[in-house]
Amino acid sequence: MHVLPLRPPSAALPQRILLVENSRSYTRMVAEAIEQKLGLPVTVAASLAEAHDALESHDDWFLALTGLVLADGNRDAVVDFFLDRGLPTVVVSGVYDEDLRRRVLRRQIIDFVLKNAPGSLDYLLWLVQRLERNRRVSALVVDDSSSARAYAAALLELYGYTVVEAADGDAALAALEADSTIRLAVVDQEMPGMQGIELARRMRSVRTRDRLAVIGVSGNEDPGLVAHFLKNGANDFLRKPFSREEFFCRVSQNIDQLELIGSLQDLATRDFLTGLPNRRHFLEQSERMLAKLLSEGEAITVAMLDIDHFKHINDTWGHDAGDQALRAIAAAVAGHARPQDLVARFGGEEFCMLVPGLARDEAHAYFEGLRHRIDTLQIMVNEEEVRVTVSIGITMATPQDSLSRLLCEADRCLYLAKAAGRDRVQPSWTPAASAA
Repeated sequence: MHVLPLRPPSAALPQRILLVENSRSYTRMVAEAIEQKLGLPVTVAASLAEAHDALESHDDWFLALTGLVLADGNRDAVVDFFLDRGLPTVVVSGVYDEDLRRRVLRRQIIDFVLKNAPGSLDYLLWLVQRLERNRRVSALVVDDSSSARAYAAALLELYGYTVVEAADGDAALAALEADSTIRLAVVDQEMPGMQGIELARRMRSVRTRDRLAVIGVSGNEDPGLVAHFLKNGANDFLRKPFSREEFFCRVSQNIDQLELIGSLQDLATRDFLTGLPNRRHFLEQSERMLAKLLSEGEAITVAMLDIDHFKHINDTWGHDAGDQALRAIAAAVAGHARPQDLVARFGGEEFCMLVPGLARDEAHAYFEGLRHRIDTLQIMVNEEEVRVTVSIGITMATPQDSLSRLLCEADRCLYLAKAAGRDRVQPSWTPAASAA
C-alpha cells in the first residue's frame, strides 16, 4: 500500500486565486463573486507578465483561472506558463472550440469552462469551492493493476484530493481503518482474492453511507454488475474506459452528496448559534453512553450550567451581546471539555455536560476550573467589556441511575447554586465528606 503525505491543517492551506483575463468587466464580475460568496482572495492579471509579477509577490497560491487570449502569449504558452509552475489551473474560454477543449484537457488542466455559456459563473463558483474543499478529503483507490491505480490516483490528485492507494481488498480495509479522513473509495471489481463487490460490502460494514462514498469500477460488460455493486453498498459505478470529465463529475457529485448529508445532520444535531450539540443530540448520545459506562463501573458526573443574570445582559447591552456571551461560553465549555466528555447547549442560557472517569474531588475541581475559565472571559460589546459568571450544579451516577434522574438532580443542584449567591459549583454531595 502506498500512502501519500497528509495535507497540512486547513488553516495552513493556500487560499489565494489568480484570475488572468483581458476582459475587465468579466474579471470584476468573477472576482467579486468568488470573494463575496466563497471568501477567497482573488488577484487579477491581464497578461502573463502581470501574472508573473503577482506569483512572485505571494507564495500562498491555491488556483489559477485563466483565459487563453492574452497580449503576450498564445494558447499553448498560457497553458505552459501555469503548468510549469505546478499551479492547479482551470481554463476559462470565450469561444467554444471542441478541438481546443480536447487539446487543453489532454494536459494537466483541471477543467475547461466556457465563460459565456448560461450558468457558467455558477459552475465556476461551484468548481472553485469544490477544489478548495477537496484538499481536506482523502480518497482511496483500490486496483491490482498498478497502471490503472496510478491513473485514477493522478486524476484525484489533480482535483486536490490526498490519495491513498491499495492493491487489494485487505490493504484497502486496513487503510480505511487507519485513516478517518478517507471519504471516497474508488474500487475495481476484478481483483484476486477479494473482488470489488465483496470489498464494497465489507467497507460498508466499517463506514456508513454518510461517511464514505464508494464508486465501483469495471471494464466488464456484464449488465448486472452495476446492480450488484449498488446492492452491496456502492454509491455509484463507472465503466472502464471512462473519460476524465465523467470521472470528475461522478466523484464530485458523490462528495457533494456526503457534504449535503453532513449539513443536514448538523442542522438536526447542532445548535445553530453556538455550534455545540443540541439538546436532542445530547439526550440520544448520553443515553447510550450512560448505559455503557455504568456497565463498566465507570464514574460519571452530570452537570447543568446556567449563565448568571443573563436577562440583565440582554436588557442592558441588547440581544446581540447576549448572543456573543452564549458563543463565548460555549467556546469555553468546548475548550475545557476532554475528548471523552459530552457537552451540549440544553436551551436558552443553559448548558449540559456528561463527564466520565472522575472521582468526586476530581469532578468538583474540574467544574471549578470551568467556572473560573468562564469568570475570566473578556467579552467586548461596542468597546465595552461585559463580564459573565455561571452557576453549575453537578451530581454523580449510581449503578441503577437513569439519565432523567441525573438531569433532575443536577438541575436541583443548579437551583441551590443560584440560591446561594450564584457564580459557584454546587455538588449533590458534601465536599467535606468527599475529602474524608
